[in-house]
Amino acid sequence: MIQNPILPGFNADPSICRVGDIYYIATSTFEWYPGVQIHKSSDLVNWELVSRPLNRKSLLDMRGNPDSCGIWAPCLSHADGKFWLVYTDVKRLDGAFKDAPNYITCCDEIDGEWCDPWYVNSSGFDPSLFHDDDGRKYFMNMQWNHRGKGTGGNPKHASFDGILLQEWSPEKGLFGPVKNIYDGTERGLTEAPHIFKRNGYYYLTTAEGGTGYDHAVTLARSKNIWGPYEDHPQKFVMTTAGAPEHPIQRTGHGQYVETPDGDVYHTFLMGRPIKGPNGEGRFCPLGRETGIEKCVWHDDDWLYLEAGGLLPRVEVPAPSNVAKHALKPSEADFSNGVLPSEFQWLRHPHPERLFKLEDNALVLIGRESAGSWFEQSLVARRQEHLKYAVETTLQFEPENYQQAAGLTTYYNRGKFHMLLLTHEPNKGRALTLMSCAGDYPDGALTFWLDAPHGVDNTNIEMRVEVDRANQQFYWRYKGDDNWQAIGPCLDASIISDEGGRGEHASFTGAFVGMFAMDITGSAKEARFQRFTYLPET
Repeated sequence: MIQNPILPGFNADPSICRVGDIYYIATSTFEWYPGVQIHKSSDLVNWELVSRPLNRKSLLDMRGNPDSCGIWAPCLSHADGKFWLVYTDVKRLDGAFKDAPNYITCCDEIDGEWCDPWYVNSSGFDPSLFHDDDGRKYFMNMQWNHRGKGTGGNPKHASFDGILLQEWSPEKGLFGPVKNIYDGTERGLTEAPHIFKRNGYYYLTTAEGGTGYDHAVTLARSKNIWGPYEDHPQKFVMTTAGAPEHPIQRTGHGQYVETPDGDVYHTFLMGRPIKGPNGEGRFCPLGRETGIEKCVWHDDDWLYLEAGGLLPRVEVPAPSNVAKHALKPSEADFSNGVLPSEFQWLRHPHPERLFKLEDNALVLIGRESAGSWFEQSLVARRQEHLKYAVETTLQFEPENYQQAAGLTTYYNRGKFHMLLLTHEPNKGRALTLMSCAGDYPDGALTFWLDAPHGVDNTNIEMRVEVDRANQQFYWRYKGDDNWQAIGPCLDASIISDEGGRGEHASFTGAFVGMFAMDITGSAKEARFQRFTYLPET
C-alpha cells in the first residue's frame, strides 16, 4: 500500500510525470537553495531525492527574496527526449503586486546539468508546459490582477484572474494569441494549471480555494485546447474542506499520471495538522506535503477518486505489492567534502560564501543575522516527523556577542528557536536561548534564560527534542554522558505554516539545522562535527 504522505515534510505543489517505468515528482522549494526538489520512484511507494536542478546563479538567485517567495509550483514534463522544468521565482509577497518572472529549463538527464533558462513572462505564477501530440507546446499560468476587488473574472478573489494560455517554442518563445481560457469555479483563487489529453478531450487541472483548509483539486475539460472548458460534475476531484476531522487536510494542487498498465493516480499537496501546546488550534509544522490518490475513469469520461467521494485516503492501493521502507536515523557524513543531500541553505547562489566542508566538519562562515534575506549562514534539513531529536557537536570561539552559532528549529526569520554559543561581556563563552515567536512584522526576539549560561572552552554538544507541539533544548560538554536541559519547554507549533502570520503567508515548513552569524563582518567560522537526525513518528 501507498502511505500518504509519500513525500513527508515540506514538499508542496507536486508535479508528476512518468518516463518508462520511473515516476518523477518536482516540488516547490521557495527561498531554500538549490531550487526545486525532484524525487523518483519505480513503485509510487518509496521515493528517492535525485536532483535539485536550480543550482547556479544563471538559473536562480534569490538574494533579497522575502520569506515564502522564490520557487513556487514547478512543472516537470518529458518530451523530445528531454526533461522540461518550468518555474517561477517570486520576488514579492506583500501588497497588491506579485513580481513573478517565469522560466523554462531542460536537460537530457534528470540529474544532469540543466541548461541556462529561457525567460518566458511575468504575468502570474504557477506556470506549466503542455506538449501536444502534434509536437506543439503550450505555456500557461494564472494571471495576477493588482487592480482590486470587482475587477477580475472571478468574483471570489479578483487577484486570481484566470488561466492564460499561449503557444511557446524554444526558438520563438511565446508566440501567437494569448487567451484567458478558464476563470475557475465559485471557490475562486484559481491557480496551478496543468493540461493532459485523453479520448479527444483536453483536461485542465487547477487548484482552488487558496492553499489553506479550503483547498481543492478542480477539473475542467474541452474538445479544444483554447476552450470553452466545462467543469467536472462535482467541480472537484478532491477536497477536504468541510471535513475538519479527516487526518489529511488542505488537499489541492496536483497532477494526473498513468501507470504503464493503465491505472491512474493524481498527486496533491496536503497537511497533517496538530493541536497547539494548549490543545487548541491547527498547526502544520511539516508544512505542505505530497500525497497521491488512485483514481478511475467513469463512462462519462470524467475522473473520480477510486473510493468515491472527495476525501483522499491515508492508505492507497499501489501498482505493486511493495513495502514502505522503515524509519531509520540519519547521521550526516561531512567527511567527503560534499554536503549531504538532505541539507539546503537560504537564497544564495554562491554557497562558498556561507559554508565549506573540511577536516570531517561542516564549517559555517558567520555572515548576516537570522533576520537577513540576503546572506545568512544557515544549513538545515526538513523536519519529516512529528516527533524527532537532533544532535550536533560545535567547535566555536566567539569573541563578542555579535558572533554566535548553534542549533535551530527554523521556519523563517519570524518563526524560529535557537540554542546559541556566543560571548558575553564579563562572562566569556556562554549559551543563550533565543526565539522569534511568530512576531510579524517587527520580528521581536525573546531570550528565555534569566542570564546567559557560562561555559568553558570545551567543545559543546547540542540536542533538541521535538514532540509535536513541544520542544526542549539540551547541551553537554563533548565527552560527557548526560544531557542537561536548558531553558523552558518551547512552543514548537510556532514553527509551522499557521504560526505567526498564518497559512496564507507561510508556504514552506519546519527545518532543523545549524546556524552561524557574525554581524561584526569578520566572518568568524563555526565547526559542526556531526549532525544526527533521530526520527520516531
